[in-house]
Amino acid sequence: MYRPLSANAHQATSYVDVESTIRNLTQDYCTAFNTGNYDQVAALFAADGVCLAPNREAAVGTKEIDRVLRQLGDEGYQNLRLETTRVDHSADTAIEIGRYSVTRSMENGTSIAERGKFLRVWRRLGTWSLTAAAWNSSTPIPLK
Repeated sequence: MYRPLSANAHQATSYVDVESTIRNLTQDYCTAFNTGNYDQVAALFAADGVCLAPNREAAVGTKEIDRVLRQLGDEGYQNLRLETTRVDHSADTAIEIGRYSVTRSMENGTSIAERGKFLRVWRRLGTWSLTAAAWNSSTPIPLK
């Protein structure tokens, strides 16, 4: 079947726009987390969004997500960096895969660096919102 070039060009532009939007929202996520604006991070989630933080129960909804993010901040997590390595999308859904690094400041004044990977699902509900976010560490657990 013949398709005019303009249709393919439009699809390519659409893909770049979605990927660029997701990457920008990811940087907004980092900025808000690193400045202690956990409510702004939670606002990036859909009302029924799910946050699957390691070693915690699933947080469902923006209030619960805000609570979990505040707990992470209170536990000394800071300097979050997210690097998107892949964005796939179809219609109003996008999947983002990437790497993260974060520092945890301990009560004794030391810091622990952690790095790992993440997977996030976005849905366009007027604006792009996170429907699910999960991450886990790639840093080996120190043996005592």
